[in-house]
Amino acid sequence: MRHGKDTFKIGRTASHRRCMIANMLKSLIEHGRIETTERKAKELRRHADHMITLAKKNTLASRRQAIGELMITYNALTNKEAKEAKSGNLDSYNTDRKVIGKLFNELGPRFIERKGGYTRIIKKEFRVGDNAPICLIEYIA
Repeated sequence: MRHGKDTFKIGRTASHRRCMIANMLKSLIEHGRIETTERKAKELRRHADHMITLAKKNTLASRRQAIGELMITYNALTNKEAKEAKSGNLDSYNTDRKVIGKLFNELGPRFIERKGGYTRIIKKEFRVGDNAPICLIEYIA
């Protein structure tokens, strides 16, 4: 029996669902707001709030846990990219590195006084092709 199992399966396998949530989380952290279906947004809210909780702790263990949940890959920089990074040009880093920095340096301190409820879901309209309910999910300002 499925008593106490609290997850939306969203019609995907476990590995596909985990990758999809990680990609949506990275986009949400990077842009602050994304547009998706209502069911995906409700599932994403749980994970997004957990990321803020980890960022508020700001320990090495919480940083490593966030990297694992977001499936962050640290690709080795080429010599040219390393020189650009040393000179202060941070555009050479891939976006995954920027996401962790933004999460722990901007979003964590922003919500330090707040106890919970870091995200907001705003319902919009229905999608033209399949009539799925579309909404915005965003971090509260």
